[in-house]
Amino acid sequence: MSTMKALMIVVNAGFAEEIVDITRKLGAGGATILNARGEGSTHKTIMGITIDSEKELVLSVVDAETVQPILDAIVKEAGIGTPAHGVCFVLPVENMTGTVAEMTRSSEI
Repeated sequence: MSTMKALMIVVNAGFAEEIVDITRKLGAGGATILNARGEGSTHKTIMGITIDSEKELVLSVVDAETVQPILDAIVKEAGIGTPAHGVCFVLPVENMTGTVAEMTRSSEI
């Protein structure tokens, strides 16, 4: 299990599907997309109402060998210098349950 990594990719709203396409092409099995709101040092204020930028968070668990190619593709195709303004970070996965591989193993028993 220590070879699994959790990818957390934050992009501007509307770009999550593009990120999922990139990760799947490079070996990720799937992803979870969450709606989010950006909170930073600068805000837009329109008629006295503060508007924070809408974001999407793409979560995916992949094996360690798959991480770097995905990070490289995110930087190139959807990174800070693109309209997606993608930011990605990786966390180790200590333990995991509910995967397709796990379901396959339990059905063989």
